[in-house]
Amino acid sequence: MRSLALLLVSASVAAADPGTVIFAKGIDRPVWVGAPRHDREHIWIVEQAGKIWKFDAKTGQRDSEPFLDISSRVNRGGNEQGLLGLAFAPDFEKSGRFYINYTGKNKATYIERLFATGPDFDRADDSKTEHLLHFDQPWDNHNGGWLDFGPDGYLYIGTGDGGSGNDPHDNGQKIDTLLGKILRLDVSPDKGFKSPADNPFVGKDGMDEIWAYGLRNPWRCSFDRKTGDLWIGDVGQNRWEEINFMPAGEGAGANYGWRLREGDKETPGVGGREPRGAVEPIYTYDHGTGSREGLSVTGGYVYRGSIRELQGRYLFADFQNRRIWSIIERNGRAGSFKDHTDEFKPEGGQVGLVSSFGEDPDGELYIACLDGFVLKVVDR
Repeated sequence: MRSLALLLVSASVAAADPGTVIFAKGIDRPVWVGAPRHDREHIWIVEQAGKIWKFDAKTGQRDSEPFLDISSRVNRGGNEQGLLGLAFAPDFEKSGRFYINYTGKNKATYIERLFATGPDFDRADDSKTEHLLHFDQPWDNHNGGWLDFGPDGYLYIGTGDGGSGNDPHDNGQKIDTLLGKILRLDVSPDKGFKSPADNPFVGKDGMDEIWAYGLRNPWRCSFDRKTGDLWIGDVGQNRWEEINFMPAGEGAGANYGWRLREGDKETPGVGGREPRGAVEPIYTYDHGTGSREGLSVTGGYVYRGSIRELQGRYLFADFQNRRIWSIIERNGRAGSFKDHTDEFKPEGGQVGLVSSFGEDPDGELYIACLDGFVLKVVDR
């Protein structure tokens, strides 16, 4: 009997597989999901048109009023414009400070600092909004939009190359523009920001805010909460989608190759040899509709939650091909590819247009789908 019991338990454990459940639905084009580091009671979701909502982490119930509504100053004229990013200060539970990245009515990108108010920081006080940085966008696409705090306490920002096709102004390779970059800011001052002294172009030719360059449209980046490594999903042009990887403590002045390179290949018509010292992507995939192909990458996270089967796996998606995959990084190389698309379909539904992944304070993963819902990854 004991052997039979052990066999049944083993079979039960083996049968447990990662999957998803619908956490919330009826959301207007969600593009970000997550939570401050110490808030286990809520999940926060950003709507592209300019609203941020708080949801009960257990029930998925939305607050009756938005946490923030800046729809009046957000441009939603293009598919890639809008309120695109949210980052909570590491000390948000004390300071109430948070940061947003959005496209303004004049089509420029704005980085702003805001403050939550009330005993539980239930609402943002937009009257105290502080404008930190803005830069023009020549075209409507490739706005980037990600921002988050790194393990060093600095604010990192992903910017697109300015749009159109094949980066006609070559912004990705220029160091006199903030377009096509990863920026790094010290936002610890009570007002404004500083460029950290170890940013690569401080005191040299190039803009002080730049940390890395050579990106086309970094659509969702993340820091591994365990190791501090940086992962970048960079949307391709006509042929290749790419994932870039940078170990913690490295990456100052890194050149990821665009527009000379699309993925790890010369960009047809406008490209050239790999720039000296360029960083090759850790993973690329071809354009198409096959099980390992797609058309527009959405970068994700290294999973650090409670599901054993996903531990240490970097999960990412293709927006248009509606697929979710994962890889494992070993010594700077990607391996152990897995397709999670079928197992991540919620009961009675399908994987949506994945616009973003997000984490809660315990490392559990959420998936925002532009179709109007958010999934939670669970052990079924």
